[in-house]
Amino acid sequence: MGEERPAREVMEYDMVVVGAGPAGLAAAIRIKQLAAAAEREIAVCVVEKGSEVGAHIISGAVFEPRALNELIPDWRYRGAPLNTPASDDRFLLLTRSRALRLPTPPQMKNHGNYIISLGNLCRWLAGQAEALGVEIYPGFAAAEVLYDNAGRVCGVATGDMGIGKDGRPTERHQPGVELRAKETLFAEGCRGSLTKTLIERFHLRDGIDPQTYAIGIKELWEADPSQHRPGLVIHTVGWPLDASTYGGSFLYHLEDRLISVGLVVGLDYKNPYLSPFEEFQRLKTHPAIRPFFEGGRRIAYGARALNEGGFQSIPRLDFPGGALIGAAAGFMNVPKIKGSHTAMKSGMVAAEAVFRRLNGDQPASVRRALEESWVWDELRRVRNLRPSFRWGLWAGLAYSAFDTYILRAAAPWTFHHHADHTQLAPANAAHKITYPQPDGRITFDRLSSVFISNTNHEEDQPPHLRLRDPAKAIAVNYRLYDSPEQRYCPAAVYEIVHPEGASSPYLQINAQNCVHCKTCDIKDPEQNIDWVVPEGGGGPNYPNM
Repeated sequence: MGEERPAREVMEYDMVVVGAGPAGLAAAIRIKQLAAAAEREIAVCVVEKGSEVGAHIISGAVFEPRALNELIPDWRYRGAPLNTPASDDRFLLLTRSRALRLPTPPQMKNHGNYIISLGNLCRWLAGQAEALGVEIYPGFAAAEVLYDNAGRVCGVATGDMGIGKDGRPTERHQPGVELRAKETLFAEGCRGSLTKTLIERFHLRDGIDPQTYAIGIKELWEADPSQHRPGLVIHTVGWPLDASTYGGSFLYHLEDRLISVGLVVGLDYKNPYLSPFEEFQRLKTHPAIRPFFEGGRRIAYGARALNEGGFQSIPRLDFPGGALIGAAAGFMNVPKIKGSHTAMKSGMVAAEAVFRRLNGDQPASVRRALEESWVWDELRRVRNLRPSFRWGLWAGLAYSAFDTYILRAAAPWTFHHHADHTQLAPANAAHKITYPQPDGRITFDRLSSVFISNTNHEEDQPPHLRLRDPAKAIAVNYRLYDSPEQRYCPAAVYEIVHPEGASSPYLQINAQNCVHCKTCDIKDPEQNIDWVVPEGGGGPNYPNM
């Protein structure tokens, strides 16, 4: 007989939200606003895997306040942390040694927007939600979707705490909690682990383009005062990436001498020797970029996958008992390089639909309501720009200009996507890339970077990075692709070890380094790596990201 585990506590709500990002918090606030206006009591809970709200939030970020204006019109009076208006847009084409200024595309003009820390905005939104009566539980990772006898989603369960590597309870074991709800919204962010299971169970992507992704790697610097220009927004394309690899960089000047810098690399890249982390480090050595960091100090680091599929990759959002919202569904506007405003609006629209359902009105479709919102039109108009870059940088720039200025976003056709993991070339068909050693002043290695992400996981717990077939790590990834996970992971999680005297190497997974970017779950050529939530509170603890 197996050891019987303690029963889980059950908590009942009208609506549970998984994830305290901009979409989830906007949904919680909106339904509470509707309940107050109708003089109804609606119990709402938000569960967040980070140790605090904002701990796992990372974005550029230039923020468009359109959805916030609708949700909380007096946000300025309430002290929302939107402190630095974007005042100067620059769009640069980089070669190895030069920077050519290009006309700023209309989607990338930021008049009226703000350079922010999205993590700090989420902390502020959480305060607004709690003031309305929303219960927020950080440090509790939703690990399981709950279903009733009819197969309808009826909530989530948080993961057990204190389970050892062997899968057995330790002396610090605490069972998870069942958060049961009439409606559950999944706002897990890009490539959510529970969202993956919902998409598969309810066939939400049947007939829909695959989602496509990028990895964004970011650092936060405290700049020398002589190099700081509050409100300056710089975007670049070109070097250090080659013309066949989609991507670009951002450099945003916030308040208090802070500069946010990052590189975004499309995960449809082909060369298994490409390292997004090393490309980012190279970016900072460019003559037009490096001066901003001379005399400065790097204070934070992080990485995260982001959706790039856009309009044609949005799945069916509704399922019995809930819906997908925010980056879990993929509302990123890639040409704008923004997704927070669309994520917030998706949460607000979903909350309005859930409110109607709880009132016993006719079934309200979240997707149909979003199709009637400004989000749908915004994403539809730019649907062809990102996929046009499959033909390379120059063709993508040319088509984007044609679509924007000649067709006025009214093209009668729609380009489609290929899944990122299918695009990797075998190692014997690719050229190796030699990256320079870090200098410790402007460029850095992975481990020192992970250190300042404040990443921490309880070591005695089951691994949250799982190989569906461990043999493929060597038989496929190593032998065919020279183990690209060693290079696409920005946190030194994956390491090929060659034991002395052994006939074959093995893959070592340093899961304690994981910054929860989800790139491995996306890019692995055999889809053999499964990212699941670790013990609640584990992972990075991002300040001001």
